[in-house]
Amino acid sequence: MPSNVEIKAACANLAIARQRAIDAGAVVQPTLEQTDRYFELDGRRRVKLRTFGGGGAELIEYERPEEEGVRVSHYQVMPVRDDGVCAVPKGPPLVVVRKRRQVLLLENVRIHLDEVEGLGTFLELEAVVDAVHDEGRCRGQVDELLDLLGIAPDHLIRASYSELLLAAAR
Repeated sequence: MPSNVEIKAACANLAIARQRAIDAGAVVQPTLEQTDRYFELDGRRRVKLRTFGGGGAELIEYERPEEEGVRVSHYQVMPVRDDGVCAVPKGPPLVVVRKRRQVLLLENVRIHLDEVEGLGTFLELEAVVDAVHDEGRCRGQVDELLDLLGIAPDHLIRASYSELLLAAAR
């Protein structure tokens, strides 16, 4: 299963973070409109069905420790197609997350600048572990980018957007 080193942080000014990332050499990708529907599988595991504003969908299963700060996430992305290759969970989702996501790429790091409906603005970093970038190097990249982008440790958030929305609804 692929893995990455990731963080999520509150980010009051996405424009400043975007410009700092570009100044560091990040390449701007198209902005995405995403809707994530979270489903519970067995009482402890969740998957999300992600649909895109321009069409297309994927099912994402992930495992990660729910701890503060920088963490490792193992994930699997499966395309959802009309021919039923990937089964979509049945029943209503636990929660639906709608966001506008600007993606920037810097080497093996995906920088997400997110505007999440009902929550606000956030920055995510995902340093993909691969043959050239081991977990230690990825952690170093994330730490450097946090400093470069001006993200303080007390801005880091361990909860997913789905958990934040569920907590807000209680």
